[in-house]
Amino acid sequence: MTNIGAGGAAHSLIKASLSRTGKWAGSIAFVGGAVSDILNPLAPFAAYIALVASIAAVIIAIAIVLRLVLAARALPALVFATSAAAVAGGVYAVQQQTNSQNGVIAGLVPAIAQLQQSMGIVSEKVAKIERTVTQTQKTVEEVKKSTDTVAQKTDQIASAQQQQTQQGAETQKTVEAVKQTTETLVAGQQRQQAQAEKLQATTEQIAASIDTIAKGFAQLAAQGGAIAEPKRPDEFYHNARVYELSGDMLNARRSYLAFAGFDVDAIDPYTRFATLLRVQDGKAGAREVFGQLADKGKALSIKLVHILQFDDAQRLDKLNAFIAANPDYVPAYYLLAQEFSEDRLGSQTLADKRSEAQALTKFVSYEKDGGLLKYFVDQTQLADWLDRSHSRLAALGDVLDPARFVPSLTPMRSNQGWSMTISLPEPATAISWRLGTGGPFTDTGFLAMNDQTTGKPMANPSFELPGSTAATTIAIRYLDIRGRETGPFDIRFDPDIALQQGDKQILDQFWTSWIAFDSGGNHGLVYFTQMLSYRCAIKEVHFSLNGAALDKSLDIPPCDKKDPYAIPYDAKGYFKVADSVKSMSVQVTYTDGTKSPVREYKRQ
Repeated sequence: MTNIGAGGAAHSLIKASLSRTGKWAGSIAFVGGAVSDILNPLAPFAAYIALVASIAAVIIAIAIVLRLVLAARALPALVFATSAAAVAGGVYAVQQQTNSQNGVIAGLVPAIAQLQQSMGIVSEKVAKIERTVTQTQKTVEEVKKSTDTVAQKTDQIASAQQQQTQQGAETQKTVEAVKQTTETLVAGQQRQQAQAEKLQATTEQIAASIDTIAKGFAQLAAQGGAIAEPKRPDEFYHNARVYELSGDMLNARRSYLAFAGFDVDAIDPYTRFATLLRVQDGKAGAREVFGQLADKGKALSIKLVHILQFDDAQRLDKLNAFIAANPDYVPAYYLLAQEFSEDRLGSQTLADKRSEAQALTKFVSYEKDGGLLKYFVDQTQLADWLDRSHSRLAALGDVLDPARFVPSLTPMRSNQGWSMTISLPEPATAISWRLGTGGPFTDTGFLAMNDQTTGKPMANPSFELPGSTAATTIAIRYLDIRGRETGPFDIRFDPDIALQQGDKQILDQFWTSWIAFDSGGNHGLVYFTQMLSYRCAIKEVHFSLNGAALDKSLDIPPCDKKDPYAIPYDAKGYFKVADSVKSMSVQVTYTDGTKSPVREYKRQ
């Protein structure tokens, strides 16, 4: 009974609250729903109101059930929240069903749509302002970036200007350095010019001094006898010669050393002194003395004579080095020629003769205008050198002609092939040959005899080639008696020309065998067999009998290059003549166009 009474009281309370609150709560909820529908373009306010009102209604209902608040006071709020949730939820549901972005009312009432547009203008303006602000911000950022770029470029320009300034400073330094270098070079050239002029003056003074010494020496030589108290170089040299001729080698040596103390740059006193020292002390002693003099003095003649005291190859190397360093010191060329002379070597190779001729030619070229006088105190020594030079050049002949003194080949054809004979311009210890311009050389080997010139086995001067050998180049090289390789020399070989020239040479050499009267007891027959054998050199043969004009010709078969000396089986190497024929005249025209003399043959 108690529960029934309580339920009735609650029902009465709810009914009373609805009667009191329901009207105004429903009106407010309806107005809120309409407003949220109109404002829908801005945001879904109907959904927001429905959600908030629903949450509020649930909270109030829980509070009433739990008796946290008095039902009489809380019921009006519950009614309002429920009404608002219901109306807003209904509006939102209709919006979703109609898919109306601008709201349900705007779709039904045009005035509401215009109101929304008015509100939208404001919204667009606000959006435009926002966009403007955004663009302005972007512009500011771009301006900032541009400013940063300008700053960077400004820094780069400043850096570049600084580099240009530095480069300008470096360029200025370089210009100054070049200027200083140029000034230094100019000063150096001026010094070199001054030194050259001084050297020229010194050379002239030396020449004048040697000329004075030479004249003084000539006068003293004419007077004869040693000078008791010599003081000048010419006096010491005069005394050295006098003592040397009288056999007083000790005083001669002292006088030569005293002369060397003046450092006179003349060649003949030192060559004579070196001869005396080699006789007394040997070559080693002479080398030691002149080594000391060369270290103390400056005269090139002393240094040159010092070189002559060395042995063989070492002496030649030092002499060539001296000439390379002093190409205008003329006496060195005469002394170089002696290194290749027959007196020094015993027997000369062609290379030795050419080296001797080249050095002597260089020496005598300075004879003109007295260019050799300044190197000699004793002019008779110079005259002796010149006489020897001219005599040797005359004996050497045209040894310097590059077209002379080269190997030659003499080909000789047989039915078996070619026999090649090599002719050399000098004795050789070995000979080799090669076909063509490339490939290895082939040695010719040695004969079973010794060469009287070298005392060694004689090099074979010939080699064989097959008869089918085509035109080519044959290279010849050889070793001379000192073992130095000479060549190769390229010689052109044409088998056709060689065959014709070889046959022509035999025909010319043995022309008496061209014609044979009544040979072998065959009376009345004239034989011309030899001309058939060597017909490869013959173009035509004309003859006459008993001194008449050359009005007849012999029938000569063509040349067979593969078997040139075989006479064809059908060739007739003779013809008949009457007993009245007492002589025969023959002339051969060769394949090279030349003609032999008219040969006369008498019948016995």
